[in-house]
Amino acid sequence: MGFLKEFKTFIMRGNIIDLAVAVVIGAAFGSIVSSLVDDIITPLLLTPALHTAGVNEIAKLSWGGIKYGSFLAAIIKFFTISLVLFAVIKAMNTLVKKEKEEPVKPSSTDQLLTEIRDLLNK
Repeated sequence: MGFLKEFKTFIMRGNIIDLAVAVVIGAAFGSIVSSLVDDIITPLLLTPALHTAGVNEIAKLSWGGIKYGSFLAAIIKFFTISLVLFAVIKAMNTLVKKEKEEPVKPSSTDQLLTEIRDLLNK
């Protein structure tokens, strides 16, 4: 029973649960970004280049058996994910900074002690 109790304690730690939630959200975020790149960015920005190359999908671009289209799609996805994560982290840092900038008011006990100290100094 000791092993199972230790395992339960390990699994129920907050950081393990947070990590699991982050992985699930990350996977969902990845599918959203993949759809953004595949369904919106690629058709809007790369359609003229793809038609010139005589291909309908970027993944089908190849030269001498080398499928460089899939590699280009992966690069576009990487930069899109990086840009979105940068924007999210920048926004979060701005929010955290604003919270830290608010001055901390002394508690009522601290105010009372300050007043007593000031009266004793007089």
